[in-house]
Amino acid sequence: MADKAKDRMAAIGKQLQPVQRVAAGSNTPRAKGKVAIITGANSLLGIGRATAHQFAESGARAVYLCDFDNSNLEAHKAEMAAAYPSVEVHTWQFDAAEEAKVKAVVDDAMSRYGRLDVFFANAGVVGGMSAFTEYSDEQFMSVLKTNTLSVFLAAKYAAPAMGKTSADKAQPGGSIIGTASVAGIRSNAGSTPYSASKAAVISLVQTIAYQLAGSNGKIGQLNPMKRGGHADEIARVVLFLGSDEASYVNGQAWAVDGGLSAGHPYVPGKVA
Repeated sequence: MADKAKDRMAAIGKQLQPVQRVAAGSNTPRAKGKVAIITGANSLLGIGRATAHQFAESGARAVYLCDFDNSNLEAHKAEMAAAYPSVEVHTWQFDAAEEAKVKAVVDDAMSRYGRLDVFFANAGVVGGMSAFTEYSDEQFMSVLKTNTLSVFLAAKYAAPAMGKTSADKAQPGGSIIGTASVAGIRSNAGSTPYSASKAAVISLVQTIAYQLAGSNGKIGQLNPMKRGGHADEIARVVLFLGSDEASYVNGQAWAVDGGLSAGHPYVPGKVA
């Protein structure tokens, strides 16, 4: 290598900064020390139960198993206690669309641990498969109450809790996750009230994301996080997609953009 080329490489090397990482190493437990609340966790074959095991296996400090039907909750707790003895598992029986009960479980997590990191609003019902003309207004609204109102209440109480810090949580933040469905974005995939409720979940989460906006960085002023993305944040999604954990992801366009594509961008103060 010519001397000038060597000098250039040496100069570039001095300018390089360490990769800015947004989380622990990829080979460390993904949920280490986190507190998670999961609704819709009673089913033997459901997403809630499977998710609870994932968080426990990934190092969560505590997992709340919640459902209106509590017929299997204690069995799930015993199973998890045997498999993951370091994880504290709590069972709560309540209607995920009842505001006081949602507030109570969030308050319990904050009282016990001083933190809440994940609220997975997974509770939901399918409802009947009748033609839309056969539903009464009570039947229609009952499905929306369980499937959509429950997500709203989860966000309403989880978001302020996640914004609090403690001795074990130096930075505010957390993840509020709602279970939607292909029925919420395509027709002929579910009943009328079910499809409407899942479309509402998608819109609700997108809208809330904008209201839970960050506050720093001009480069990100058009997206709800109010900042630009870090390369490490994109790399972690690539890692997931390239792993066996993404075995059921196929043909999808993932927008890792801080929520920019979730709504209509605007500059604060410039809305007509």
